[in-house]
Amino acid sequence: MFKKILVANRGEIALRIQRACSELGIKAVMVYSEADRDAKYIKLAEEAVCIGPAPSALSYLNMPAIISAAEVTDAEAIHPGYGFLSENANFAERVEQSGFQFIGPTSDSIRIMGDKVSAKQAMIKAGVPCVPGSEGELSDDAAINKRIARAIGYPVIIKAAGGGGGRGMRVVHTEAALVNAIQMTKAEAAAAFNNPAVYMEKFLQNPRHIEIQILADKHRNAVYLGERDCSMQRRHQKVIEESPAPGIPRKLIEKIGERCTAACRKIGYRSAGTFEFLYEDGEFYFIEMNTRVQVEHPVTEFVTGIDIVKTQILVAAGERLPFTQRQVQLRGHSIECRINAEDPFKFTPSPGRITAWHAPGGPGVRVDSHIYTNYFVPPNYDSMIGKLIVHGDTREQALARMRTALNETVIEGISSNIALHRELMADANFVQGGTNIHYLEEWLAAHKR
Repeated sequence: MFKKILVANRGEIALRIQRACSELGIKAVMVYSEADRDAKYIKLAEEAVCIGPAPSALSYLNMPAIISAAEVTDAEAIHPGYGFLSENANFAERVEQSGFQFIGPTSDSIRIMGDKVSAKQAMIKAGVPCVPGSEGELSDDAAINKRIARAIGYPVIIKAAGGGGGRGMRVVHTEAALVNAIQMTKAEAAAAFNNPAVYMEKFLQNPRHIEIQILADKHRNAVYLGERDCSMQRRHQKVIEESPAPGIPRKLIEKIGERCTAACRKIGYRSAGTFEFLYEDGEFYFIEMNTRVQVEHPVTEFVTGIDIVKTQILVAAGERLPFTQRQVQLRGHSIECRINAEDPFKFTPSPGRITAWHAPGGPGVRVDSHIYTNYFVPPNYDSMIGKLIVHGDTREQALARMRTALNETVIEGISSNIALHRELMADANFVQGGTNIHYLEEWLAAHKR
C-alpha cells in the first residue's frame, strides 16, 4: 500500500480524497493555487504545495508543477480526482514515466475511451449496445455524410470525438442544415479540444440518462455497482442524480451491467469508471465512458456501502477487488443535489465571501463540501461548492429527507441554487420519477423568473 499520495485537484473532491487517504492510513499531499490558499483541506493537510497562480492553466492543469510537487514531497502516487487532468492520457503517461502510480486507468485505456469514436468502436466489439450512427469519424465528403444521415434518420446529432462536459454537440433536423452543422462542429472541436474529428448519431427524442458505475482491478476482476439516473440536466450538465433509476426493471440493469464488466475485462480496464447510456423505450444506448471517479459517486456509495475512492486507491496499489459481483447488494434509495454558487434561476455565477454556512444533518444525510463560514468562493473555477446527498429505505423517504435537508441548509453572503432544488423536490413529475433529459430545461422555460 502507498504511504503517501498527492491529490492533484481542488474543492470538495480534494477533501473527499484526503479523507479516504486518512482512513487508509496514507499521508495526503494537497496542492493548491494561490486562489485556494485558505481552502479547508489545505488547513487540514499535513503537507501542502502551491503549484501556481489562480488560472487553472497555470496551476491545476500545469503538469510539470504537479509532478514536481510529487517529487519534492516523495509521494508515490497521484490521484487526479475529476475534471482538470483526470482524463488526460498524456498526464497519466507522464505520471507513470516519472515513477509515480496514476490512480486511475492506464493511459491506453484513457485514450481509447476518451475519443468517442474509438470508444464506440471498442464497445461495439465488446457487445455493448450503441446509438445508431456513423461507423467512425465523418469525412469532408458531403454526399457520403448525407447518405449516412438518411440511413440513420433525422434528427441526427453531430458530436466531437474528443468532446466532453456537454460541449461539442449540434442537433440537425434537416438535410439542408447538415453540411454547415458538420463544418461548424469540426471548427468548434478543433478550437476546444485540439481535435477536429466529429461523428454522427441518431438523436433520440426523449431519452433518460442512465449510467453504470464499475470498478475493476489489474487482475481482470470487474464489478458493476448498480445504476444512476442523471436525467435532470441543464445544458447537458447534471443537476440532480439518484440511484437506483426509478422504473427500470432490474433484469435490464443486470444485463447491461454484465456487458459493461465484460467490456472492462476485454480492454483490460482498471480503476473506477462509468458507462453512460441513453435509455429509451426499454433499450440502452452507449454514449461514452468516463475514466475517473464521478461527481455523483456518493449516491452509489450510499446504496452499496462501498467506498469507491478507497477502492480506487487499493486497486491502484495492485490489490484485488475486495468483493465479488454477488456481494454487491443495493439497499434503499439515494439522491444527490449539486450545490452551486450561482443564481438559482438565472444561473449567473456568484463568487464571494460566505458569511454564514450551516450544513444539514440527521439520519441518512451526507454533505460533501469544502466551504465554511468566512470562506471566499473564488471566481476562477466551476461554481459547484458542494453536494447534498441523502439515503432512505425507499425513494419516498429519500425525497422527504432531501426536502428536510434543503430546508435546514443555510448559505449566506453569496447566491446558491438551494431554492431551485427545493422547488424541484416538490415537482409532481420529478416526484413520480422517470423524467427525461429535456425535462429540466422545459421546466425552467415554464418557470422563468
